[in-house]
Amino acid sequence: MTALFALATSLMWGLADFGGGLLTRRMPALTVVVASQCIAAVLLGTVVLATGGWSEAGPRLWFAVAAGAVGPVAMLSFYKALALGPMGVVSPLGSLGVAVPVGVGLLVGERPGLPQFAGVAVAVAVAGIVLAGGPQLRGAPVQRQAVVLTLLAAFGFGAVMALISEASTTVTGLFLALFVQRVTNIAVGGTALYVSVRRGGSALPEEGGIGVVRAALPALAFVGLADVAANGTYALAAQHGPVTVAAVLASTYPVVTALAARGVLGERLRGVQAAGAGLALLGTLLLATG
Repeated sequence: MTALFALATSLMWGLADFGGGLLTRRMPALTVVVASQCIAAVLLGTVVLATGGWSEAGPRLWFAVAAGAVGPVAMLSFYKALALGPMGVVSPLGSLGVAVPVGVGLLVGERPGLPQFAGVAVAVAVAGIVLAGGPQLRGAPVQRQAVVLTLLAAFGFGAVMALISEASTTVTGLFLALFVQRVTNIAVGGTALYVSVRRGGSALPEEGGIGVVRAALPALAFVGLADVAANGTYALAAQHGPVTVAAVLASTYPVVTALAARGVLGERLRGVQAAGAGLALLGTLLLATG
């Protein structure tokens, strides 16, 4: 079950990253973050009311609050990086955040078997391999900025993974934790958007204004709900097995983003990136069977 939930997480995060990256090329990144999370919060609030999730409130919800505070910073950094650089390059670098939950798992005493250790080594190495064929650190400042933003996002994503896995122990409690996380996302992201507008920034696209946002509502809903689903399946994966295994399997999402960018946008993968995707598959098989 750990492998199944973690791979579902990878799929959802990969598609959410692709959708978010496309949207930030048409509207401000903060607007994408806040709007997508608002839609997700409405749905989650309805689910919490329907399932009686409020009865699961307790101290563990502070982990959800912390995840919600870190999440918008990570998403904003990542979406800006995706708008600056090729998705097939930025997304794999973002998977370096897997080091955070894997490190936490090892610190609390998890010791995967030998095949799983091999899987961890192979899958974590993918980020470095893909990076080797990705951004050129020489040249345009925009490329360096994309790398810095992605590394910041990677740490944030890793922290969210570690925090959300501790936020609940039951399914109904997970719904409540995800709702609290979304509300905190909105509070932090909304505050940042307000400050940005006060400083002369814009919450709407320069061309098309509110009409562009209205037309993008289905895409914004997909991004927000895919992110929620990914957080939920990751929490379930971490509850059913070793966090070290769940985190690494979930972090293969850049393969999904890169393939989506290849299929929809025509972004071409370099040979070393294709090799990285193959190694990710090998690592997945080792982790699933170890």
